[in-house]
Amino acid sequence: MTSFDANVWLADYLKIHGGVAGTVHVREGQSLAMAAAVNIPPKVIEVTKHIPYGKGMAGLAFERDQPVQTCNLKDDSSGDVRPGAKSVNANAAVAIPIHDAQGQVRAVVGIAFMGEREIGAEELVNLSKAAEAYPAA
Repeated sequence: MTSFDANVWLADYLKIHGGVAGTVHVREGQSLAMAAAVNIPPKVIEVTKHIPYGKGMAGLAFERDQPVQTCNLKDDSSGDVRPGAKSVNANAAVAIPIHDAQGQVRAVVGIAFMGEREIGAEELVNLSKAAEAYPAA
């Protein structure tokens, strides 16, 4: 039996969907804990190891139980993007909640892309379906 490597899963997810950076945070009670990170600066990894419910894109995706996106990480003024995320070398990004068998959020997958753009509804559905394939703990 092979052991699951969240970083390998995330790297494959990014490659398939054209992402340049990403994270996976798994639910631990009412917060999220980092399980994987690809092309995320070490300083950002350090400050996002644990994300409170409702903070930043991942925490808001957890709270709202819906994807949270930005057209440009660096220039976002919505308040959804935390300062550390602005140092990721990417533009458009989305944090996607994934669910357990009971429909509860069990993790959040983040994916970032080069280029400023809106992530359309069809692409968001495809990203979400693929994120739901993240293996359960």
